[in-house]
Amino acid sequence: MSFQRGSDALRELESKLRSEGYRYIACVDEVGRGCLAGDVVAAAVIMPEDGFIEGVKDSKKLSPKKREQLYSEILKTAIGVGIGRIDADTIDEINIRQATLMAMKMAVENIVDREGSIITPEYILVDAETIDTDIPQQAIIKGDATVYGIAAASIVGKVYRDRLCEEWGKLYPEYRFEKHKAYGTKEHRELIQEHGASEIHRKSFLKKILGVE
Repeated sequence: MSFQRGSDALRELESKLRSEGYRYIACVDEVGRGCLAGDVVAAAVIMPEDGFIEGVKDSKKLSPKKREQLYSEILKTAIGVGIGRIDADTIDEINIRQATLMAMKMAVENIVDREGSIITPEYILVDAETIDTDIPQQAIIKGDATVYGIAAASIVGKVYRDRLCEEWGKLYPEYRFEKHKAYGTKEHRELIQEHGASEIHRKSFLKKILGVE
């Protein structure tokens, strides 16, 4: 399902929020929550009332080529974009859910316009979570599949993190991060068993794979 101009739930919700006086509505999603290595990444985007981008949908439903194309269009169209990253050591220390919430809050706080000026949103729509902020917000279950702006955030976060995986693949070529993007594929699990954990692996995720308590 791609979002049709003016017909999806977000457009109706957006219109309602704008009628209540909210101008900057940030949509937030995360990527990498279930990975075995690397940062969990969150993206926050403020999309304009006009400038609808055809083809935007949950990033998991898109090919890498299409994601890259839409990523560029979103960055050109968005009023503001922010990224939050929490590394593997912190994930191990505070657990993945808390790290995800921290990344989401960081993404909201990092929203900047195309000139690099900070934008503070007036309302936040979050994919299935509630973050620690005084800004009014709403958690949307399956938001990346039902809300245009959250789907846009999912694309931004996915492309950003995939590019990190390309970098990690060069730093740790034996793990092939550029191929499996640090998810727990059969190949990745076997490489961990062969080489042990790297500096960027989430050690708390590897106990069964490495046979440790």
